[in-house]
Amino acid sequence: MEIVIWIGAAITAAGFAAILWSLLAVLRLRRQGLEDAEMRARLARVVPLNIGALMLSMLGLMMVVVGIILS
Repeated sequence: MEIVIWIGAAITAAGFAAILWSLLAVLRLRRQGLEDAEMRARLARVVPLNIGALMLSMLGLMMVVVGIILS
């Protein structure tokens, strides 16, 4: 079950990297000083990535916990 823990840790790290990327994308958008409608349109493209990254991190952490419990 050690392999499940390592795979889960790698998936969690990938999800965390995607979360950081989406955070940086939002910070870059805020610095541009766009109009409200344009800002909302661009943020709407970042939100699905953020949600997917959170789900990926959750899946990885679940794999780590399952691997620890089964060890």
